[in-house]
Amino acid sequence: MQPPRERSEVRPRAGWMVMGERGRPSALEVCRVLAVFFSLFPTVSLQCKILKCNAEFWASTSNPGPEEEYCAAVRAYNSCVRRTARTCRGDLTYHSAQHGIEDLMNQHNCSKEGPTSQPRGRTPLPPPLPPVLTDSQERSDGPEVCHYERNTVPPNYTHCGFFGDPHLRTFGDDFQTCKVEGAWPLIHNKYLSVQVTNSPVVPGSLATATSKLTIIFKNFQECVDQKMYHAETDELPAAFADGSKNGGDRYGANTLRVVEKVPGQHVEIQARYIGTTIVVRQVGRYLTFAVRMPEEVVNSVEEGDNQDLYLCLHGCPANQRIDFRNFRARVAEAHSAGRTRSSTGAHGFTYQSAKAKCKERLPVEDLYFQSCVFDLLSSGDINFTMAAYYAFEDVKMLHSNSKRYHLFENDALSSAAKRGRDLPSASLLNLLAVLLWIVCCAVRL
Repeated sequence: MQPPRERSEVRPRAGWMVMGERGRPSALEVCRVLAVFFSLFPTVSLQCKILKCNAEFWASTSNPGPEEEYCAAVRAYNSCVRRTARTCRGDLTYHSAQHGIEDLMNQHNCSKEGPTSQPRGRTPLPPPLPPVLTDSQERSDGPEVCHYERNTVPPNYTHCGFFGDPHLRTFGDDFQTCKVEGAWPLIHNKYLSVQVTNSPVVPGSLATATSKLTIIFKNFQECVDQKMYHAETDELPAAFADGSKNGGDRYGANTLRVVEKVPGQHVEIQARYIGTTIVVRQVGRYLTFAVRMPEEVVNSVEEGDNQDLYLCLHGCPANQRIDFRNFRARVAEAHSAGRTRSSTGAHGFTYQSAKAKCKERLPVEDLYFQSCVFDLLSSGDINFTMAAYYAFEDVKMLHSNSKRYHLFENDALSSAAKRGRDLPSASLLNLLAVLLWIVCCAVRL
């Protein structure tokens, strides 16, 4: 049976477009360009109340009623979401709610104008008893289209991980240490979106760590309804935001489910309809993220989508990266020179004591080990030792190539050098395009 998925090709984009006959840019066009430019820089707002809007809507529609009441609830939901626009512009949940409201209005033929309902108290229903399924029953649950691995040749799986201060391992096995404070998208394709929010670990430091995580699984054929999973520090739910643990009411709902491994510490989300497994952990006060995903799903780019900012796909922007090798060298040099105060990190860690502590959990001095040392020196939070340890354990579970579990500095340097060889030609082309644009504008003057 042919899979119902279509791979969308990532089309090359021109860096600049030359103005035509009516080419002088108006003030309005310049403003539009600036608006797009500023929208590319994510910001985080602690005032965003979108989850409150979601909760009120679910509460007001928990008990089915007349269609007029439902439409009134949707309009109330829309009003609530619109009131959050200013503070939630960079929030993935906010944008998902906008699209969801439009779908709900179309499905129920709701008019945008009309009365709105006040949220009413939700009467909790007793949780249903989970069915006891044998392996054979579970494998046959749902239609064929909802089992990715049955509908395609053996997929080539890829892995992305995000942990610590934070450190990023991309789908292409690049390993980076980043600043990325605030809200940033990790993944976005036809099937799901993932966004993290990173907060400073120590006041005045460049080091940040993940304090919030939002995952949105989009509607997919007869398999799953749209579902959102949201986690924050000290709140690692064992269910989706609507309280369910699977993909909803559709026939293939059990091909998406949340499985709690360790209460409050370790959750696994299995999305078998797209061959994807996600691991979310809380280690200390911060969250870690790891995913195993087929290349076909990774590359299922939506038409016209600009994926440059999706960290798992392209890595952190150059201006957001931290070279922890230089940081480590400075600390080691200060230590060898006897400058005790400058060579001692928070909580009294020196380069040598940080290495010894990381060695207890990470015996191989790869990039996971080096990231552990960096985190101890920059934050002094000993929990980051376990964050690096669990990140590597997740690699062993999720990465398809055992020879690529460990990454070393030489791997990262050779990868950077390869990208560097491609850079001059691209930079030259962009420079020529800029000069051509300036000449065209000058001619019009």
